Amino acid sequence: MSHHFISDLHLSEDCPVLCQLFVESLQQWQGQIDSLFILGDLFEYWVGDDDDSAFLQPLLAAMKQFSQRTSLYVMRGNRDFLLGDGFSQRSGAVLLEDPYLLEAFGQRYLLSHGDALCTADTAYQQFRAMSRNPAWQAAMLARPLAERHAIAAQARMQSEAAKQQQGLSAITDVTDSAVLELLTQHDWPTLIHGHTHRPATHTHQQGSHQAERWVIRDWHGAQGGYLRLDASGLTALPLG
Repeated sequence: MSHHFISDLHLSEDCPVLCQLFVESLQQWQGQIDSLFILGDLFEYWVGDDDDSAFLQPLLAAMKQFSQRTSLYVMRGNRDFLLGDGFSQRSGAVLLEDPYLLEAFGQRYLLSHGDALCTADTAYQQFRAMSRNPAWQAAMLARPLAERHAIAAQARMQSEAAKQQQGLSAITDVTDSAVLELLTQHDWPTLIHGHTHRPATHTHQQGSHQAERWVIRDWHGAQGGYLRLDASGLTALPLG
């Protein structure tokens, strides 16, 4: 019995090798694990469940086939926050709220994408609050599909430019205060998240309370990683 956790694949038509790696991973894991949790940013961007882009078809079909034998869960990230019920029907995945508390092997694990913990990035947090507003999302989804693609492409270019300028700056990482607040709210479970592209294991402590925080490795090029949870605990592993 085991569960796998992946995050930040950023699949797009520009990265066919990475898309193929995802399909091959699903084929390898199908029926061999109990469940797969994808904790946000499965896609570079998601403009709506009506997106008929050709590169999506084999990915969604592979997910649908996988879900017939193995439980599949997906959490929205900062790039694919518009995932909805239509995506669930096309992929067979169950959408999870962020954060989500998982109980397994007698332990508690709090799952999150991680972007809400980057509270030093005030500009992003303002955008996050706006883009999660149901009225804002309804207005966006009412736009023609081509226009949504153009908006997403522009946002992607701006994001890449900001990355080049900032790199992995402090504001793009989680803040201790946000992590401690979240752990306290949920009575100090083990925290698992992605988003920051800083794979590592951390220990947080406040008074007599202590908990681990595991950051999932992102996927890029033809490489990636995942966390495996079984009776012995969590293990970070490379793909392949």
